[in-house]
Amino acid sequence: MRIEPYLFFDGDCEAALTFYQRCLGGQIVDLRRFRGSPMEDQLPAAWLDKVMHAKFEADGHRFMASDRTPGQPFGGHAGYCMAVNLPRDPARGEQVFNALAHGGLVTMPFATTFWGAHFGMLVDKFGVRWMVNCEMDADAAP
Repeated sequence: MRIEPYLFFDGDCEAALTFYQRCLGGQIVDLRRFRGSPMEDQLPAAWLDKVMHAKFEADGHRFMASDRTPGQPFGGHAGYCMAVNLPRDPARGEQVFNALAHGGLVTMPFATTFWGAHFGMLVDKFGVRWMVNCEMDADAAP
């Protein structure tokens, strides 16, 4: 069994996935549009090239995403947080954190924590909350 996040966006899913590709170094492995789907006749023309379903993979992990369908409420990205854990590479952790934070809001700067990791929190420019954690070597813990 795999439990995988599924993110819904309000028409900017493809832009978000492209952004995450740059930030996380992963790739969009599947992207399907509403055009050509059984839903095509039910949607406005402006929505046909939006993302009906996509898969994003990075370092063996995956999440899925899509644009909401018109008429479906979009409440933003509340009640969850995407977490990135990087082993023992604070420089890479800070790089990922800064990339995700670009154009967004840092809610806790990336820094060494009392539990012996580098950690930070942010809301990206698409409104998705992220935590970036980078565990340090056991002998480097405070």
